[in-house]
Amino acid sequence: MKTVKYENFPDCAKKIRKKVFIEEQGFQNEYDDTDNTAVHFVLFDENEMPVATCRVFRDAGKASYVLGRLAVLKEYRHKNIGSLLIREAEAYVRSAGGQSLVLHSQCQAADFYRKSGFTEYGDIEDEQGCPHIWMRKPL
Repeated sequence: MKTVKYENFPDCAKKIRKKVFIEEQGFQNEYDDTDNTAVHFVLFDENEMPVATCRVFRDAGKASYVLGRLAVLKEYRHKNIGSLLIREAEAYVRSAGGQSLVLHSQCQAADFYRKSGFTEYGDIEDEQGCPHIWMRKPL
């Protein structure tokens, strides 16, 4: 497995997010302007197939970097691939001088992020009919 960092929004990341968030989970507004400025990470399997992605961007309002849109293709889940992407994102943020990482987790995925050291803060919010909670991890 190898992870590649992109300064643009690569088609392989779009396809993974479309499959996971639009087709599988039913979200409609998956892509946004942040995709044009975020750094995107894509994890490729041993056959060089893209199987997971996430994005990271600096949010001055939160005085932090934000990890978002972490998506792993269904057949690759429960293989620690999401955790690998989180570690790549954390290393990137540290190298950029960031001291914390936040994310807006689907509540059903909060346990996954807790295992990587994130803690919840704030209120549960609705995002396209799905409850989400903000989570933070100091680096």
